[in-house]
Amino acid sequence: MPSGFIKRPVPGPVAVTRNGIEGDEQGDLRVHGGRDKAVYGYAAEAYDYWHTAQPQHAERLGPGAMGENLTIAGFDEKTVHIGDKVRIGTALLEVTEPRQPCFKLALAFDDPRLVRTFTRAGRCGWYYRTLEPGLIATGDTCECIDRPNPAWTVARLFEVIMARAFSPDTLAEMVAIEGLAEGWKLKALSGLALLRRD
Repeated sequence: MPSGFIKRPVPGPVAVTRNGIEGDEQGDLRVHGGRDKAVYGYAAEAYDYWHTAQPQHAERLGPGAMGENLTIAGFDEKTVHIGDKVRIGTALLEVTEPRQPCFKLALAFDDPRLVRTFTRAGRCGWYYRTLEPGLIATGDTCECIDRPNPAWTVARLFEVIMARAFSPDTLAEMVAIEGLAEGWKLKALSGLALLRRD
């Protein structure tokens, strides 16, 4: 099964381009990668949770185990917001959407229950688009320099998506979220259009 899920630490700086991290690949470009999913970030502290919740996978659970490009300390789904502009190394990134797990997570761990467990835990991580290409290296700081949507954490959007809680007010808010992935903006616009027809 072609996949870019399995990640390994990279020594030295790596180039971040508009389409992702140089040397990284995705197995299915219909649902992975692209400008709105150029880089996948994941909370380093989440691995403490996973070691407790999934001890049978403890040996595999460390930076990169969830398929992320960047394992980031000090941030999580409740403190990262859609549209956050973040400077890491010399690259400027923008948070676009939470990650929705796919079957390759289950394949990587040989555990068919893991996708449901991942979804229920809400420890999904987040995608970035690249606003300014640059170099990123282990140990770089992650500095949020702009937060246009303080009401929309990654956790909140993930809950809305997973519960399919798309009320008219929520859809209208989503259309207005600065930095939100284009696919979600289009879905929100389509949802509003359908509601207006009814």
